[in-house]
Amino acid sequence: MTSRLAVWKKPMTKIPFASLSAAIATLATALGFLTVQLREDGYEQYVESVASASVVMYVTAALVVVTWFRASRPHSD
Repeated sequence: MTSRLAVWKKPMTKIPFASLSAAIATLATALGFLTVQLREDGYEQYVESVASASVVMYVTAALVVVTWFRASRPHSD
Protein backbone atom coordinates (compact mmCIF):
# COMPACT_ATOMS: atom_id res chain seq x y z
CA MET A 1 0.00 0.00 0.00
CA THR A 2 1.38 3.42 -0.95
CA SER A 3 1.46 6.18 1.54
CA ARG A 4 -0.35 9.45 1.03
CA LEU A 5 2.96 11.28 0.83
CA ALA A 6 4.00 9.21 -2.17
CA VAL A 7 0.89 10.34 -4.04
CA TRP A 8 1.75 14.02 -3.49
CA LYS A 9 5.29 13.58 -4.85
CA LYS A 10 4.09 12.65 -8.34
CA PRO A 11 4.67 15.37 -10.97
CA MET A 12 1.63 17.42 -11.91
CA THR A 13 1.30 16.41 -15.55
CA LYS A 14 -2.44 15.86 -15.77
CA ILE A 15 -3.56 19.23 -14.46
CA PRO A 16 -4.91 21.33 -17.36
CA PHE A 17 -2.56 24.27 -16.94
CA ALA A 18 -3.08 25.56 -20.49
CA SER A 19 -6.86 25.68 -20.31
CA LEU A 20 -6.76 27.16 -16.81
CA SER A 21 -4.36 29.89 -17.87
CA ALA A 22 -6.37 30.63 -21.02
CA ALA A 23 -9.63 30.84 -19.06
CA ILE A 24 -8.13 33.20 -16.49
CA ALA A 25 -6.61 35.39 -19.23
CA THR A 26 -9.99 35.47 -21.01
CA LEU A 27 -11.64 36.61 -17.80
CA ALA A 28 -8.99 39.31 -17.41
CA THR A 29 -9.62 40.50 -20.97
CA ALA A 30 -13.37 40.62 -20.35
CA LEU A 31 -12.79 42.65 -17.20
CA GLY A 32 -10.51 44.98 -19.17
CA PHE A 33 -13.25 45.59 -21.74
CA LEU A 34 -15.75 46.09 -18.92
CA THR A 35 -13.41 48.71 -17.43
CA VAL A 36 -13.39 50.64 -20.71
CA GLN A 37 -17.17 50.36 -21.01
CA LEU A 38 -17.71 51.54 -17.44
CA ARG A 39 -15.49 54.56 -18.05
CA GLU A 40 -17.40 55.43 -21.24
CA ASP A 41 -20.76 55.10 -19.48
CA GLY A 42 -19.73 57.33 -16.60
CA TYR A 43 -19.41 54.74 -13.84
CA GLU A 44 -16.04 56.12 -12.79
CA GLN A 45 -16.38 54.89 -9.19
CA TYR A 46 -16.19 51.25 -10.39
CA VAL A 47 -13.37 51.62 -12.91
CA GLU A 48 -10.48 51.29 -10.47
CA SER A 49 -11.89 48.16 -8.81
CA VAL A 50 -12.61 46.37 -12.07
CA ALA A 51 -9.25 47.39 -13.54
CA SER A 52 -7.48 46.07 -10.44
CA ALA A 53 -9.35 42.77 -10.72
CA SER A 54 -8.31 42.55 -14.38
CA VAL A 55 -4.64 43.06 -13.50
CA VAL A 56 -4.87 40.46 -10.74
CA MET A 57 -6.32 37.97 -13.26
CA TYR A 58 -3.48 38.62 -15.74
CA VAL A 59 -0.90 38.10 -12.99
CA THR A 60 -2.67 34.91 -11.93
CA ALA A 61 -2.62 33.61 -15.51
CA ALA A 62 1.10 34.35 -15.71
CA LEU A 63 1.74 32.54 -12.44
CA VAL A 64 -0.17 29.51 -13.71
CA VAL A 65 2.14 29.45 -16.75
CA VAL A 66 5.20 29.67 -14.48
CA THR A 67 3.82 26.82 -12.37
CA TRP A 68 3.19 24.80 -15.52
CA PHE A 69 6.78 25.36 -16.64
CA ARG A 70 8.23 24.45 -13.26
CA ALA A 71 6.04 21.35 -12.90
CA SER A 72 7.17 20.06 -16.29
CA ARG A 73 10.86 20.23 -15.36
CA PRO A 74 12.42 17.13 -13.83
CA HIS A 75 12.80 17.41 -10.08
CA SER A 76 16.26 17.12 -8.61
CA ASP A 77 15.21 15.31 -5.44
